Amino acid sequence: MQGAQQLPSPNCDERSPGCAPELLVIHNISLPPYRYGGAGVEQLFSNRLDPDEHPYYQGVHQLRVSSHFFIRRDGRLLQFVPAGKRAWHAGVSSWRGREKCNDFSIGVEMEGCDFEPFSEAQYRTLAALSRELRRALPLSAIAGHEHIAPGRKTDPGPWFDWRRAQADSGLGF
Repeated sequence: MQGAQQLPSPNCDERSPGCAPELLVIHNISLPPYRYGGAGVEQLFSNRLDPDEHPYYQGVHQLRVSSHFFIRRDGRLLQFVPAGKRAWHAGVSSWRGREKCNDFSIGVEMEGCDFEPFSEAQYRTLAALSRELRRALPLSAIAGHEHIAPGRKTDPGPWFDWRRAQADSGLGF
C-alpha cells in the first residue's frame, strides 16, 4: 500500500485457491494493553516480542499472528502483509456462513482498546485505506472481529464508529 511503512511479517501464507479478499475486518490492539506508541505490536507481528519486557508479554510472545495493516493513534499506517496474501488475524471465525475468514479478508488493526474512542486521525487513515483497497480488491463488506468471532472476541469494541466507517468506506455489513 502506497504511503504505508512496510514491516514484513513472517506470519502469513498464500490464500486458498479461489479466495479473494471480500471482507475488511477491523480489530483493536495495544501492547502492553492500554499503552500506545510503543513497539509491542510490531514486535508481536514479527515474532520478536520479548517476554521479559512486560508481564503481559509472557502470555502472548509465542503467538504467531499478523494483520495486513496497523493504524496508529496519530494515523500512521503500517503494513505487515501484502493484500494478496493471507494474514493470520481472524483465528476461528465465520462470516455469512463461511468459515476461516483469513482466507477471504483483509485485517486492519486500530491502535486502541475496547474502552475508549479511536482518534480522528485513525478514522481518516482508515477511510483512505478502505477506498484504496476497494479500488484494487473485490471488497464488499466491513465487519469487526467481534462479528466474525462472537463470544470469543470483542474488538474493535463499543467505541468504534461503525456508521462512519461504513459511510467512509462505502462498505456495508
